[in-house]
Amino acid sequence: QVKLVESGGGLVQPGGSLRLSCAGPGYTLGDYTIAWFRQAPGKEREGISCSSSGDGSTRYSDSAKGRFTISRDYARNLVYLQMDSLESEDTAVYYCAGVVFFGSCALTADEYENWGQGTQVTVSS
Repeated sequence: QVKLVESGGGLVQPGGSLRLSCAGPGYTLGDYTIAWFRQAPGKEREGISCSSSGDGSTRYSDSAKGRFTISRDYARNLVYLQMDSLESEDTAVYYCAGVVFFGSCALTADEYENWGQGTQVTVSS
């Protein structure tokens, strides 16, 4: 199994931005469909965005559309989640997840086999 590692979380004021990174040391993330999920206290895990390794398609949740952008840096073997116009409701632990799959990606947690430990994002003034 691929051990994924998230980084880039932290405390940011409302309206601010953060960029999360997902790394897979020893593995080529370009071979994996990668998704970002988040889980706030007392809430279910929510799929935010995904990037397909096969057709290059991306998908966003309604809450992420227009504010978040998923991208890949193949040279650095990283997947990013750029988050802009952050709101207090975005406060959560953010996870990246991966699976070897070449179709269009999904925002369903059960589709993914490999997970990171998560990184905390707190949006507060």
